Amino acid sequence: MNVHLVDGTYELFRAYFGAPPAKAPDGREVGATRGLVRSLSLLLREEGVTHVAVAFDHVIESFRNELFPGYKTSAGVPAELLAQFQLAEDAAKAMGLVVWSMVEFEADDAMATAAARFAGAPAVERVLLCTPDKDLAQCVRGQAVVGFDRLRKKLLDEDGVHAKFGVAPASIPDWLALVGDTADGIPGLPRWGEKSAAAVLAHYGRLEEIPDLHHRWQVPVRGALALAESLRAHRAEALLYRTLATLRTDVPLAEDLEALRWRGPDRDRLGVLEAALGERGIAERLPRRA
Repeated sequence: MNVHLVDGTYELFRAYFGAPPAKAPDGREVGATRGLVRSLSLLLREEGVTHVAVAFDHVIESFRNELFPGYKTSAGVPAELLAQFQLAEDAAKAMGLVVWSMVEFEADDAMATAAARFAGAPAVERVLLCTPDKDLAQCVRGQAVVGFDRLRKKLLDEDGVHAKFGVAPASIPDWLALVGDTADGIPGLPRWGEKSAAAVLAHYGRLEEIPDLHHRWQVPVRGALALAESLRAHRAEALLYRTLATLRTDVPLAEDLEALRWRGPDRDRLGVLEAALGERGIAERLPRRA
């Protein structure tokens, strides 16, 4: 079987900025949630989709904000989008999907934990991390745990991570620490770019293994002197940024593998959802499952 782990927050954001706005009967904006429902319905109709969970950031802030004040927050997120966070979770539950609602942790942490937990199960052929978020590339393992960009229908296996980022999955947090990640508020280090970070980490793997002095580097990199000086001056920050970029695999998820099997929608909740969204026929878009 395949296990599909969906980044619900990404799906909701994508729907908000890509789907047309829509008003519920009570006047609320619900266009993003409608888009999310359609997207999840399409996923469930695909052949071989049997075990699914959707992870949401119930709030955008997490434990990482306590470690670094510059980490991403809800500031600047449209109020009409934030107002749909709870509705989106309710929608996924009404569709009969397992929902992980993250407060202390992030949705990515839940997905990383589930991937680590379920990838080794005898019945699992592959775990698909349904998101284009580069953070999740650190979870890729061979072809057993892969990234899946549903919009572009592209799989990212371990060879794909090497080709795209120039480093192994295990080095992705170190790569993000050097390069930065504007989506998460991680600034990276001065002078470091994607190519230089990939070249150095492809050889050393981890930040701790990179020598302070450039003339000790065993890999040729353009601008090595300036890069080494930057890392030497900001090594403590780099280690913090790596901590921020490292996904947790110890999130206390209650569900076992069998709980992720999709058995159809919750009919009572689905009726409430249809009324709340002002959209009928959601059940008819879903496949029939025993």
